[in-house]
Amino acid sequence: MNRLKKKIIISLMAGLIGIGIYGEIATKNAMEINAKENIQSQISQKILRFHVLGNSDDKADQDVKLRVRDAVGKYIEPKLEESKDINTTRKIVNDNMDGIIETANSVLKENGFSYKATCRIKNTDFPEKTYGQYTFPEGEYEALQIVLGEGKGHNWWCVLYPNMCFKGSVYEESAGEDENLKEVLTTDEYKEVFNTGKFAIKFKFLEYFKF
Repeated sequence: MNRLKKKIIISLMAGLIGIGIYGEIATKNAMEINAKENIQSQISQKILRFHVLGNSDDKADQDVKLRVRDAVGKYIEPKLEESKDINTTRKIVNDNMDGIIETANSVLKENGFSYKATCRIKNTDFPEKTYGQYTFPEGEYEALQIVLGEGKGHNWWCVLYPNMCFKGSVYEESAGEDENLKEVLTTDEYKEVFNTGKFAIKFKFLEYFKF
């Protein structure tokens, strides 16, 4: 076999090996993506998020957004104290939706804003976010959403059920493992969101995000 033929055969073999390796990597990546999507879907059925969107990125709009957040938290948190499951939490929120809207609009009016708040429970697409001790996967989640005015500014959010937002009717930064969340999720689901070394995790409830 001459040198040229050897080079051709070697090139073909290298190409086939490369295709095989690429195929294995692509298959593995597809399986990982599918598994992540499945676990996100499972997690999303067990939590209810709290989402507040500011009218704009103007400082005054952002400041009043946080005031609305605080007022709504003080209003709804005592009513959620006895809730032991997501269905009860959802019902309490829906039963008090008029009060939530009234609370939000009162804050806006007291601070001199003419725009209003709209509130509802809806399914919302969230990106993957790392905060405190937890990272929730990207995907669709059910959330109590409060939109102030046009809702085009930075947003703030946390987890309403299980209660990871309120400590004595105020917002506090979550530190360490959250027992409420651990009780709701399976072991695998909890490992997916809790810091296992895969993520650099910071959970800052008082920080807002834009996406």
